[in-house]
Amino acid sequence: MVGCVFIKLSSKNLKMKFKLLFVIIVSVALGSCKGKASKNSTPNSGTARIACDETLRPVFESEIDVFSSEYSGAKLLCSYHPENTAFKMLFSDSVQAIIVSRMLTTKEVDYFKEKTIYPRQALVAVDAIALIINSSNVDTLMTVNQVRDILTGKITRWNQINPKSSNKAIRVVFDNERSSIVSYFSDSICNGKMDLKKLYALNYNTDVIDYVKNHTDVLGFIGVNWISNKNDSLHLSFHKSIRPVAISPGVEARDDNSYLPYQAYMVDQAYPFTRNIYYIVTEPYNGLATGFSNFVASEKGQRIILKSGILPAIAPTRLVNVRSK
Repeated sequence: MVGCVFIKLSSKNLKMKFKLLFVIIVSVALGSCKGKASKNSTPNSGTARIACDETLRPVFESEIDVFSSEYSGAKLLCSYHPENTAFKMLFSDSVQAIIVSRMLTTKEVDYFKEKTIYPRQALVAVDAIALIINSSNVDTLMTVNQVRDILTGKITRWNQINPKSSNKAIRVVFDNERSSIVSYFSDSICNGKMDLKKLYALNYNTDVIDYVKNHTDVLGFIGVNWISNKNDSLHLSFHKSIRPVAISPGVEARDDNSYLPYQAYMVDQAYPFTRNIYYIVTEPYNGLATGFSNFVASEKGQRIILKSGILPAIAPTRLVNVRSK
């Protein structure tokens, strides 16, 4: 939209000031195009801007690498942010697509429809949120209720989880105070009663991993694709310097009813802390952002997700029975 600019004109140098007015109006008009993709883009060429939840960075960096290697004329400018920042970028038309853990609300869809934009939303993956502890910590099992009690302030020390543990206070660390992980646990697990004053937030998932590695009293929350062992085709091992916590939906956490964030346990939601991942496109034509969405949903794109340690929405996954002997 071209803005109106008002300048007080005098008879002196009137011609020059009209020229100045013209320059300002043209500048405003050009500035309003900032962030928009070129309409010359196609599903496999041109430029597109995408914002992705930072929790999902490892898997979508792999998706972009493969897509870009196949289509040399495609330039995907993907930035990684807390989820609410990605939504703000979509609403401000700074990007043509976002990769996030929730769909648009009805109100948000109506906002775009008023601008004659009709968003396309596709389920592309199922993510798991891993709880990680220092490798020396003995508290490798927790119930969902215990996790909720930690986040709401009812459980504050490690020996309340396991009498054999230390009496140190539990320090809860998230990746970012505005992250989708915080929103998930606040809304879906704690029903809005999470005690934010007693929780800590860093900046990135890698920061959480490093902090847990160096502190024995920390319980960290991160996306599981950050700790999946890329060299393990079955994804049954994780980052060696930390330990993921097995979660039980029962009243008491035992070895036989507690589950680690393996893909097989994400399929039937035996591992309870899972959420859907969506690709949302708002470009009004089939450009590069749409083409990348189609690639992510394709067999090749879904196999990249499978290899990352999270669950593809479409491609099959293997269920493996692991025996001790």
